[in-house]
Amino acid sequence: MDDTEVVIAPVNLAARVDEALAVQAVAFGLDAAEVAVRRHIVLRHLLSPGACAYGATTPDGRLVGFVYGMPNDRSHWWSTVVEPYLRAEGNVEWLDGSFVITELHVHPDFQGRGVGRDLITTITDRSELPRSILSAIDTESPARGLYRSLGYTDLARQVHFPSAPRPYAVMGAPLPLRRGN
Repeated sequence: MDDTEVVIAPVNLAARVDEALAVQAVAFGLDAAEVAVRRHIVLRHLLSPGACAYGATTPDGRLVGFVYGMPNDRSHWWSTVVEPYLRAEGNVEWLDGSFVITELHVHPDFQGRGVGRDLITTITDRSELPRSILSAIDTESPARGLYRSLGYTDLARQVHFPSAPRPYAVMGAPLPLRRGN
């Protein structure tokens, strides 16, 4: 494990998209083809109204984690996929007035040190919306544990995204996120 301190600050994710996707590839296990597809998606998302990004960088400028998100828009692909699942659970109202955490990834060498917590709380603290939503692979994982510790609860489970091999859970939390643990 690297003991280097990291700084959480706004990041020009469009300019550093390849560095960010390299972190995501290692953290999430993506191959080169998946990275290429995600590059296009990230750049398109960053053009959405209210989109913002934060990075975790080492003193020498290395990007070791990032988060980005935006106010939810029901016309976006993600919302159209999760809407029927949320509706079935009586939680469709979460699609309105919510800040979506689109991606949050931390390089494995920096996981377990509070970097992910700092990234997600920093970005959501900047939102004027009353709540936040996100999707995560629907399995018990450190990421899901982090989200729960911040106040996120399951809104829908076993959500199937086209071409995703595993189901996801949609989680939501009131803002500001809970602190502690």
